[in-house]
Amino acid sequence: MGQRMHFSAPGAPAGHPGLERARPGIPFATSSLAMTSRSSRAASLGHALLLALLLGAAGCQKTYYSVLEQVGVEKRELLTRRVSSAKESQEQAQQEFRDALEKFQAVTGYHGGELEERYDDLRDAYQRSDERARDVSDRIDAVESVASALLEEWQDELDDYEDHALRRRSQLRLRATQHEVDRLMRAMHAAERSLEPVLRKLEDRVLYVKHNLNAAALAGLDAEVPELRQDVDRLVREMQESIAEADRFIAQSN
Repeated sequence: MGQRMHFSAPGAPAGHPGLERARPGIPFATSSLAMTSRSSRAASLGHALLLALLLGAAGCQKTYYSVLEQVGVEKRELLTRRVSSAKESQEQAQQEFRDALEKFQAVTGYHGGELEERYDDLRDAYQRSDERARDVSDRIDAVESVASALLEEWQDELDDYEDHALRRRSQLRLRATQHEVDRLMRAMHAAERSLEPVLRKLEDRVLYVKHNLNAAALAGLDAEVPELRQDVDRLVREMQESIAEADRFIAQSN
């Protein structure tokens, strides 16, 4: 998503490892060695996870996935997690855009003396919508990244089979998974594309309200509410279709 204007008002699991006592009949030194071994494994796991985070931030995706696999997080599991996260982000985006629409409607046709306060609410709702839209895009990108890595690895490893029957079965399963991923990504990208047009319209209207904080100038804006509502309703429908596809994909993965 492009750079947007920011409006200002006018004017490893956490915890403390428990101390182990030496069990009766077992020398304390042996117990201490066992505890040291577990601590070393935990430290190695923590270092691996930290390395994975750093590699992910640096864009070294292939190495990032390899490090995660070393600590037991497979690409298929990671894909399911990311699909779930993308779904949750889209659910939240729906609510943010609905809220922005309500805040815009609250400003239009308003004749009281608290226009500035209502403008602040509208501006904040727009900014939350913009942030949520960026989060939706980031999470969709994350889904696409791990899905591509999973399918590419699967395709490459078909050559490792010696049993031709098993190779054929795996190849058919790969094609089915590719179809499911393509279907999911089409729905997610359709939902993502619906965000930007609504954001642009919201941004224009927030700017207009900012520059015209008087009832006379805002009197005609209420006529624009139905069109904006249609846009938000269309966005919500696209989001719901994407969410339904995510649910279906997760159910098939389990």
